[in-house]
Parts: sequence; structure tokens; C-alpha cells
Amino acid sequence: MPAFHASRVPVRLLSAVLLAVAGLPAVTAAPAHAAAPPGAVVVAPDDGAWEFRDADGREVTLRGFNVSGSTKLYENDLLPFRTTADAARSAQAMRDLTGANAVRFLISWEGVQPAPDRIDYAYLDKVAAQIREFTDRGIRVLLDYHQDLYSSHLFHEGSWYTGDGAPEWVIEAGNYPRESCGICLLWGQNMMNNGAVRQAAYDFWRNRVLATEAGPVGVQDAFLAQAKATMIHLERELPRQAFDAVIGFDPFNEPFDGGLDGGSGADWEKNHLMPFYHRFRAAMDEAGWAAKPAFVEPLVFWNTGFFEQGGMSTVGRLGTRMVFNTHYYDGARMTLDPSPASDGTYAAPMNEIRRRATELGTAPIVSEFGNKLDDGRTPWMVRGMYQAMDYGVPGRGWWNGPSGGGSVLSAIQWHWDVYSGRHHELMNGNPRKVQTEGDAWNGEDHSVVTADDAGAVALRLDQRVLDRLYPAAVNGDTLAFAFEDLARSGYGGTGRQQPWLTVPSSMPAVAALVEGRQYGVLVWRGSATGAPTDLHLPRSFAPAGTTVVSDLGALTGLPASGAVRATLEPGSSSAHRLQLAPAGDSPAAVHFALVANTAAGAPVTPAQLAAARAELSAWTSRHFSAG
Repeated sequence: MPAFHASRVPVRLLSAVLLAVAGLPAVTAAPAHAAAPPGAVVVAPDDGAWEFRDADGREVTLRGFNVSGSTKLYENDLLPFRTTADAARSAQAMRDLTGANAVRFLISWEGVQPAPDRIDYAYLDKVAAQIREFTDRGIRVLLDYHQDLYSSHLFHEGSWYTGDGAPEWVIEAGNYPRESCGICLLWGQNMMNNGAVRQAAYDFWRNRVLATEAGPVGVQDAFLAQAKATMIHLERELPRQAFDAVIGFDPFNEPFDGGLDGGSGADWEKNHLMPFYHRFRAAMDEAGWAAKPAFVEPLVFWNTGFFEQGGMSTVGRLGTRMVFNTHYYDGARMTLDPSPASDGTYAAPMNEIRRRATELGTAPIVSEFGNKLDDGRTPWMVRGMYQAMDYGVPGRGWWNGPSGGGSVLSAIQWHWDVYSGRHHELMNGNPRKVQTEGDAWNGEDHSVVTADDAGAVALRLDQRVLDRLYPAAVNGDTLAFAFEDLARSGYGGTGRQQPWLTVPSSMPAVAALVEGRQYGVLVWRGSATGAPTDLHLPRSFAPAGTTVVSDLGALTGLPASGAVRATLEPGSSSAHRLQLAPAGDSPAAVHFALVANTAAGAPVTPAQLAAARAELSAWTSRHFSAG
């Protein structure tokens, strides 16, 4: 294994020139509303399942976005943002516009280790500075070693596709054949059909020894050594509170086998993927990251809808030092299925994620999901995915069996790229193939945001889809949660508006209160720790126009103090959270809260509040036992 020495010399002069002219305008780095970083989370058991808990023992749901696909691009110097100021603007907009409390922050092996005997600490210093812009705004960070198709250096100037991940010296030492995917309609087909891509991945999982300018080195050994150096450096560079807000590491994005040697995907996970994860876990421990879980992904094909293999079905229990970290994309609708998504479309695949995590003895997270933004079905596809991550049954039946919805899944959408549609990337270094549109990578267009010439960030999907009511921190145990967003089926506020979470006729007062309105329901079992339960309030839920009907009280217009109150989200001067703080709470108590956006329509009367509260109390007693 080669020794490393520091380098603070930029490794991509062309990228530096591009950044000088293409960065977003400078902004003030300070958060709009000062916030302490949000602190660590741990994986904790709960009645046969597992979830994330914070330092107060509250059940945490992580929601946010990947930052970002621009890490794949040389114009960005393999970083999510071209400047720290761009990271600040992006973090502030994300907190203000969506109430996100987590990001998956992409970094690149090539960015960290441009030569076999060199770590680029200047690159890591930029990573640390950009991470702080998120943690300083109350947003937790999951680091991700990102790769797709193993490396861009497997591809040549005339290639139809490109990749990202492994540095050039790895590919040169591997002496791989000229790549070709044949007739591939989707870039992901390279994982199955491209001989060069498959051979390089095969070598990685078997730790092939490469002859490099620094001497012989096992390729997986080299990856783990630079990963350890990265973690040591970030632990030293980040202030303690910011480091605590880094919740863990995703060791390898979308792992694919490269060759099964006659075995199955499950065999490959057991014999090659899990040993790598255990080695990465050991590197985390040695680097001072022992308290943080590794967010490990299964074989990428496990839930694609076609030729499914893997899913960690034979690897044994992961335990609380690893998290079951999966992606979800609707492979059928991305290829052959022309139908739109609707109520309950994604309940089955999300419930399979819940079930698989329970079997593995750890918490689940969906760290990528979404769909391309040039598809007219995307708004309701994304809406349907969020619905199924909130609760795993169709909305039309939720009220009759709320506990059947399962746990609320933590989820981080792909992706948040403030340079969307404004790129200038030379695909595979080819000046005749300058990519400017969408994500500037393999024809993708997934970013939920864009920015104008002045740097102002705007959402590309209906804000009602992206800015959601969700239980960010529950003091106790979540028993049921559901949200009706009333998002439209088209872009820019166009298309149909149809409620999915329908109240049964047996609850007429509740049905009348929420008719034509956004609303959510949380039921939870209490705790004696004294910390409040926090739900993010979407921007459409202005405190003055929000109604809460709960066992803690029933009111329209939320005060800034009391058992039911609205306060600013940490790190934002415009986003709010609802805090519910029962007095003298106990683990035996079952609480309920209906939260409705009643800013429009007829004013809510005290009689309506009383009737709805009585119905909700009876409904809670029927479905959830105390004690």
C-alpha cells in the first residue's frame, strides 16, 4: 500500500478556469437564522423495528435532497458546489423552501486521490467548508462516495456515455479494453453489457493488485486507505458540532457486481459486497467515526423491477452499526409502462424496504428516488413515492387501518442541482460534446431546482410535493402518520388536483374540516424525557392560518409558546415547525394531532374544533391502545 503525502495544488486547471466564470453570485455565508448543528443520530430498536434517534431520544425522520449530481462533473472540480458561497445559497434555499433536515453529500474518489501516492487535501478542505454550510443551518449530512459505471476514464471522447468515481491512474493501471455497450438505450445498461465497465468492477471487488507509478497496490486497498484518510481529515477539520451532524458514510453508490462467476446476486453480496462493507466499517472505527453508522447499499438490481437479484437476503443481520440504505426508481415506468402513478402505487415497494430492514435488524433509508423532469407523469410519481414513504397503504383506506401504514421512512430525493440547465461540461473531455442541458450527465434531468442569473433558487416541481409536513422528531414512538399534500398532477401548478387521503363518512366533522385542504395526522406514544415533538410545517401552513386538533388542545392560529406552538426552523427566518409538548408526559400516553392548512375557505368555528376533536379521540381509542 503506497504512502500518502499532502497536495494543495489544483489538479484540474480547465475546471478552475470554468469555475471562475460560471459560479453563482457571491452571498453572505451566515445563515439567515442562527442555528446550532442538529447533532448525531443513532440506530435504536423499537418494538421489532429500528429507527433513528437523536440525543434527546426522539424518533427522527430524515428528509432532504442529494447534493448533487454536479459532483460527477469536471467543471465543478468533482464537488457539489463551485464555491462555498454557492453551497451557502443552496443550503439556505433548501431549508427555507422545503424544510429539509438532511442531505446526502456526494464526494469523489478521483477528487480525493488524483494519484496513487497523493491525497488532495485542498479538495477535502473544500468538502469540509461546503458541509458546514448545511450543518450550520440545522441540516444533517450523510456523506456518499459516489460512482456510476465505475469511472469516467473507462470512456473515450466518442463514447455515448460516461461514468464517475475511480481516478484515471486506476484505469490506466488496469489496462482495460476499449469500452462498448452495443445498443444500450439507458446508461445503466453499461453495468450489464459493457465489458470494460464490468471488468473494472470485477477487479475492484476482488482487490486486484495494480502496477502503479507508486508500486503495486490492491485497488480496493487503495480505496479504503484514501477513505480512511478522508475521514481522519474531516474529523479534524470540522468543528465538533458540525462533525456530530455528519450522520455517517455511504461507502459505495449503487454497487454492481461486474461478474457473478456462476453464482447469484445474493451470493455476490455475501461473498464480495459485505466483506468490503466490513472493511469500510473498520476504517471508520480507526478514523474516529466509530459512533456513526455505515449506510450500506445492496446490489443495485435488487428492486429495479427487471432481473432483480440481491437485496441482502442472505447476509445475516446488519445490526445498528450499519443502515439498510437503498434507492428506489420506478424501472417499469422509466421504460415500458406508460401508466401514471396514483394513490397507493408505491406502497408495495416501500413496504418491501421496511420489511427488509426489519429482517436485517437495522433502520432503513431511501437515499435516492425520483424521476426525470421531462416526463409529464413525474409530479404524481414523486408524490406517490412520498406518500408510500409516509405510510405504506393507499390513502383511501388509511383511516380504517392507520397502524398498517408502517414506519415513516427517511428519504433523500435525487437531486438538488443549482446549476441545472446552466452547465458547461466537456463530456469525456471532448470539446465537441459540451453538455449544458439538464444535469449535463448521460442525458439526465432530475434536479428539482434551478437558479437564475442572479442566483435565486426556484423549485421545478410543485412546492406541495417537495415542502411537506413530516415528523422530524417524535418524543416517543410514532404509531401512525399520513399527509395529504393536494399536489397537482402537472408542472407549474397545472393539472388535476385530487385528494388521496380520504376521510371516511363515519367522521363527518373531520371530513368537513379538511375538505379541499392540505392536512396531516400524527399519532404517537409519549415519553417522559420532556423534549417536544417537532413536525415541519410547509410554507403553505402559515402559523396564523394553521389549525391543530389534538388531545393537547384544539386551535386555529398557532402561538409561539405553549403545549401547541409554532417556532422557526433552526437555520431559517421563514420556515416553521410545529412543536407539541405534552405536560407531564408518560410512555403509556397515546397522543394525536391533526394539522390542517385552513388559511383559505370558511373560518373554523369552535364548534367544528370540538366536534373534530371528539371524533379523533374516539378514532384514536379504537385503533391504538394505551400502555
